Amino acid sequence: MRRANSWLLIFLAVAIVAAIAAYALRTRSSQAPEPEALPARVGPPDIYPNPVHTPGAVNPDITDENIQQTICNPGWSTKFVRPPTSYTTKLKIEQLHEYDYADTNPRDYEEDHLIPLELGGNPTDQRNLWPEPYETSVPDGGARAKDQVENYLRKQVCAGTIPLQTAQQEIASDWYRVYVTLVKKSF
Repeated sequence: MRRANSWLLIFLAVAIVAAIAAYALRTRSSQAPEPEALPARVGPPDIYPNPVHTPGAVNPDITDENIQQTICNPGWSTKFVRPPTSYTTKLKIEQLHEYDYADTNPRDYEEDHLIPLELGGNPTDQRNLWPEPYETSVPDGGARAKDQVENYLRKQVCAGTIPLQTAQQEIASDWYRVYVTLVKKSF
């Protein structure tokens, strides 16, 4: 009798473990798939913002439908949406510590919008702002090179060559790839 009870307990334990495993598999397969790994970036890490702190954010008031009245309008300027320097300077100092940069001199950085204002980037969302260094491990990897990418992509959007969302994704995912493959070659 004892032996039968032992086998029964083992059987029940195995059945419970199997049921839990089946439930876990069924639940996992019904969830959204795991996000794919980000593609490798062309440039060195020091030219990009930390994607956890600064993934980018768009301005919901600027869309493909109204770009001719906003970012593509010659009378429109980023000064209409740019946050005051009192906001960006304070944020830059905070972020220099969050990012754990060795150089914490605010003058060595531009508080930059990952998705720029001229491409419909959110002006004040901290997920779109980061202290971008002027000097990086590659000579053309700093804020001034990214400014060229911003201008290039804005021209492409306003010419109708690429949709606004595509330009926003390109600059947020790897602005340096755009610089190396398109901007540098256009000079």
